Amino acid sequence: MQVLAVDDEPNSLHLLTQSILAVAKDAQVADFTDPAAALRWAMENPCDVAFLDIELGSMNGIELGKKLKERNPKINLIFVTGYLDYAVPAYALHASGYLTKPARQDAIRVELENLRYPMPRPQTGKRLVVHCFGNFEVFYCGKPLTFRRSKTKELFAFLVDRNGARVTPGEICARLWEDDSTDKQQKDYLRHLVMDLSQTLEQIGESDVFVRTRGGYNINPSLLECDYYDYLNNVPYAVRAYQGEYMQQYSWAEPMVCTLQEKKELMLARMGKHRM
Repeated sequence: MQVLAVDDEPNSLHLLTQSILAVAKDAQVADFTDPAAALRWAMENPCDVAFLDIELGSMNGIELGKKLKERNPKINLIFVTGYLDYAVPAYALHASGYLTKPARQDAIRVELENLRYPMPRPQTGKRLVVHCFGNFEVFYCGKPLTFRRSKTKELFAFLVDRNGARVTPGEICARLWEDDSTDKQQKDYLRHLVMDLSQTLEQIGESDVFVRTRGGYNINPSLLECDYYDYLNNVPYAVRAYQGEYMQQYSWAEPMVCTLQEKKELMLARMGKHRM
């Protein structure tokens, strides 16, 4: 993520830059005390987010924001100022955020997690990609992964939902069939599903994803690219992607919707507080 930071006060600029780097480890920050120099840089370099002070002397932050928008209409403008009087003209520019000085790290984090124009999904290099928001879907190298049985796919979904925690055959049967977990027929069928899932993952060279332990099963979350896991870790694209829908085809997943929604409401409350 390429970030531009502009403040005509060197000490304030240094504090802002260090706070951005502390929050966004992957950020590359170009910082300027001179708005004209910042504009020249922006004309020659791509920029995703711009943190702009408003009182800049020769060119105020609103004017600079307009010029940056002309260069890149989807740049995320976040105004950082000690004055609330500029809030209306700032949002007239469709600014992504408005922070009062001194901008704290938690406030900066909230803004970066809720950008008007979110950053693209990061490329992790992982071949197995799982989508939990909306319906549960699995992709391998960009193509839908085919499961021989729909119940095998549901078993994988349940293990993904448990986020690496070990689950017993009884727990799986109770969720997947919502019936007596000691039923012998169900457990026999589960053994077939376990074999089916193992073979499916082995055929694509991802057998290490599925882990069998004494008395239970789990997956290795570190081997998956998953919107649900990224959401739990506050990755911006995933925070934006969650719209209240999670593994919709499975009724046992409904309780997780409440947990995810509570997390989103907390983040929105923090965002509203820090924008005041």
